[in-house]
Amino acid sequence: MKTMIARGVAPLMAALLLTACAAPEFKQPSITTPTAFKESQTAPAAAANDVRSAADGTTWTVGRPAEAQPRGEWWRAFNDETLNGLVAEATANNQNLTVAAARVKQARAIAGIAEADRIPQVGVGVGAERARLSPLEAGLPKGTNVPAANTYSARLSASYEVDLFGRVSSNVAAARGDAGAVEATYRSVLLSLQADVAQTYFRLRSLDAEIATVNHTVQLREESVRVTGRRFDAGDIGEFDLSRAKTELATARSEAIGLQRQRATAEHALAVLLGKPASNFSAPSAPLSDAAALPLIPAGLPSTLLERRPDIASAQRSMEAANARIGVARSAMFPALNLSAGAGGVGTSFAEVFKWSSRSWLLGAALSMPLIDGGRNRSNIVRSEAALEEAVGSYRQSVLTAFAEVEDNLAGLRILAGQSAELEAAVVSARRSADLAQKLYDAGRGSYLELLDAQRNLATVERNAVQLHGDRAITTVALIRALGGGWDAAARVDDTAQARN
Repeated sequence: MKTMIARGVAPLMAALLLTACAAPEFKQPSITTPTAFKESQTAPAAAANDVRSAADGTTWTVGRPAEAQPRGEWWRAFNDETLNGLVAEATANNQNLTVAAARVKQARAIAGIAEADRIPQVGVGVGAERARLSPLEAGLPKGTNVPAANTYSARLSASYEVDLFGRVSSNVAAARGDAGAVEATYRSVLLSLQADVAQTYFRLRSLDAEIATVNHTVQLREESVRVTGRRFDAGDIGEFDLSRAKTELATARSEAIGLQRQRATAEHALAVLLGKPASNFSAPSAPLSDAAALPLIPAGLPSTLLERRPDIASAQRSMEAANARIGVARSAMFPALNLSAGAGGVGTSFAEVFKWSSRSWLLGAALSMPLIDGGRNRSNIVRSEAALEEAVGSYRQSVLTAFAEVEDNLAGLRILAGQSAELEAAVVSARRSADLAQKLYDAGRGSYLELLDAQRNLATVERNAVQLHGDRAITTVALIRALGGGWDAAARVDDTAQARN
């Protein structure tokens, strides 16, 4: 009866031990995802193969790609060859991306180191030594002359840790999770770089358009000073009108100079993104046209955001790694079984080492476990569990931030579109007002202050319209970044990293 009980209890105890030290089963944190973005006009139940056409003819697919799938070259939706070239140049030369690619290599190498513990470690050693023993060491009477002797050896050794309690497998899982997190971070850096290049490029072009608008205002002010000066010389008007005209000209020129400073700063920022010294880079003026077509980007379903965003993928992998490290910490409290073996030969000459009579071998097994560690291992388990809680919190925060960024940019595009419609009407009205004010002033039926007010209002409205169009382009890029980038076809992280070496 006792034997039967022992036979039944032993497997049960072994199972309990294995369960106690293994990594806990990873449970995906619950995240409440809305059925649709509040600001999105896309139907919540859009089909997985729903294809949308942008204003420029570019097609976008509302799909469910996994985060490991390659990102598409989303910037091509803007149909701007200059932008295409800048993104390609930045991808090849940006130093932050070089750092991220190097970290991917390091993480993969660390994962390879952990994987190495799964297989036996085999080594070979060859040695030679010359030594003289004392008579006592040699077991001879005192005063015996013991001559020096040469000893040669060759040995093949092997060792292997039996993964009884999951230390090796948990460590491998943790290293793989870390590598996955770093790879996802690389994709996040790549996406951020591409978006930064596009946004800086559009900011530069928006400044060019704004500078062109202000320069046109300067030309109008210069003409106004000339005309007003002639009328003053002819005695038609007083000095007040001429003084005001000169003041408006100086103010417009000052604004133009200030915009040049902003343009220089944006140009230098673009040079850094491209991996070039700011002193060696200059971007030609290319004002952003009001007629420039911007792609219409469907937001898709909120749930797909968890699959597209590389920063969320990185947080996911970090959670999995933290969960695996709990298993590593638990296994430290249980026995570790190490097997060892060796074979070789020892002789007084190198030829004797390989003779059968000089052979030697050993087989060994060592089982070790801590008895008193002052609570070190228990504290390490608590630390690992707290690290998992931290990773879960970071994951949830990343998801909340992602949803907020998408909603922000969707709302931004909606509001900017409404502003653009109103400003277009305002530009038409302001131009008409300025034209009428000019005619009334020329006919002597209007004051110069009324003319200045109409011209100043027109310049302000036109400048606001130019700024608004740049904001719409920049916000469109921000929405694409918030959605995790395109999802057509692009180089994987392996191909991109290899291309940089």
